[in-house]
Parts: sequence; C-alpha cells; structure tokens
Amino acid sequence: MHGHLVTSGRSAALTDPAPADVRQAIGSGGRFWLDLAVAGDEALAVLADDFGFHPLAVEDAEHFGQRPKVDNYEGFVLLVAYGPGHDGTPVEVHCFLAENYLVTVRHGPVPGVTAAQVRLRQDRTLAPPAMLLYRVLDALVDGFFPQLDGFDDAIDALQDDILRKPSDEQLGTLFDLKRRLIRIRRLTSDQRDSMADLLTGTRSIPGFDAETERYFRDVYDHLARLSQTADGYRDLLSSALDTHLSTTSNRLNVVMKQLAIIATIFLPMSFLTGFFGQNFGWMTDRLVSPAVFWIAGVALQAVVAGALLWMFRKKGWLGEKAGQ
Repeated sequence: MHGHLVTSGRSAALTDPAPADVRQAIGSGGRFWLDLAVAGDEALAVLADDFGFHPLAVEDAEHFGQRPKVDNYEGFVLLVAYGPGHDGTPVEVHCFLAENYLVTVRHGPVPGVTAAQVRLRQDRTLAPPAMLLYRVLDALVDGFFPQLDGFDDAIDALQDDILRKPSDEQLGTLFDLKRRLIRIRRLTSDQRDSMADLLTGTRSIPGFDAETERYFRDVYDHLARLSQTADGYRDLLSSALDTHLSTTSNRLNVVMKQLAIIATIFLPMSFLTGFFGQNFGWMTDRLVSPAVFWIAGVALQAVVAGALLWMFRKKGWLGEKAGQ
C-alpha cells in the first residue's frame, strides 16, 4: 500500500506498510495514524475487511468527488475535507476517525497532509487521533489563505488593466477567477457547516472533549473567515465586470460621437458639392472663373467645416469643454 503508518510505538513513520503491519497496529490497541496516498484495491480491502468500515464509507473512499461532510457510523466517523493541491486545485481527503486511530485516504500528494506529517515528526509522542485530525484539517484549511491573497493581487491588477484599456482577454481572466473563487467559497462554506455540526453537538466524534473543541473551533473560525473573504472578492469581481462593461460602453460612445461629428461635417459639404454640381444653364454660364471656384467651391466648404468644429468645441462635444 502506498502511504505511511505511524504508531505510538514507532519514532518514525513506516512507509508503504503491508496489510500485516496494519493488522498488527489494529490488534495492538494502541494509537496510530494510517495515511493512504492511493486508494487502490489492496487499500480498499484493508478498509473494508481489517477496519470493518461501513460499505458506504468505503465506497466514498473509492469514488472521490464527495462534498465536504461528516458522517457518523458505528465506532467511527467519516469526515470529507478539502485543501489546495500543489497546482492550486482543491484536493479531497477522507478522514476515518475512531477512538484509537486516524485513517486518511487521498489520491496523490496533498500539501496539507504532508505539513501535518512534518509536524508529527517533531513530536516525541503520538497525539490522540482527534488532535491528529485537527492538525490535518488545520493544515488543509490554512492552505486556502495564500490562494485568496493571490486573488487580491490578481483582482487589483485586473482592475487597473480594465481602466487602462479593456479587452476580451480580461473578460476571460475575470470569469476564470470568478469560477475558481466560487468553488473555493462553496468548499469552505460546506466545511464550515460540517465544523458547526461538530461544535454544536449535532455530530459527535470519538475522543472529542472540551480541550479538543477549542482547537476545532479555531478551524471553524478560519473557515468562516475564508468564506467571508471569498464573498468579498466575489463582489470585487462583479464590480470589475461592471467596470469593464461600463468602460467598453463609454469607449463605444466616444467612437460613435467621433463618427457622428465626421458625418455632420461632411453633410453640408455633400450638399454644396451636389448643389453646384447641378447642370443648370445659369450656373454653367456664370460660375466659370477661378475666383468663383476658390470662393464657392473651396472657401465656402472650409468655412462651413470650421464653423461646425467651432460649434462642437463650444458645446464640449470634442471633450475639451464641459457640455452646455
């Protein structure tokens, strides 16, 4: 089996323990922590046959994708928790807690579990299983805080870019951040509700006393803070989306105003060229000199264009003066 086994009689973890080692730890009646890094057939057989876990609990360990929850069974409690993986993606950990042991099941490396194991190596004695569960949960939950700090920096940079120049790529980044944040918020909220069940007595776990409750209440406080922080960042992302849409709309309005000004300037010019282009005998007989060409054909259109530009600037439509 891929994993580690730590017993009260060992000073170091036993890497990749054999089923016989697990049976010996169970039969000894002492405290131990079995961490299964891969829930293969051999590991599932140990959970079902040697530990005697309920078939539904073993099925959950076989098929990951459960929501954070706490399920009470006869003699043990199953707790499903989440923490960030090495790539930032939430990873799932199943924790089986009994009076004398803790069994954790995961699929691959989990930084939170590794952190709890590192801390365990620094202890001279093996802590009670309930406290081992606290250390695992605490490490898993605390792993979300650096992720949310990263959201803070990413949202600030995104808002600055949007105000500078909105683009379609920013929309993709914004929706990706929002999707990741919603998932973290949902997981932390469900885990917070699970901790609330434990603290209010709705759910009970072996070895849970008043001193242990203080530690689990600290995990609950961290989850509540994570949930509130995620709600705040979700509001910031919604504001950033509104800013992007508003900025894009304002830029479109500016472009439309510029096009309207250009069309308005050329409208009287088109009228003049059309009027003087008419093939009337009176015009063709009299409008023949160069002076008439420069005055009626060029100067008049320049004067009209200049007058329109002056009017637009006076009314502030060119952006240089407040509108009147």
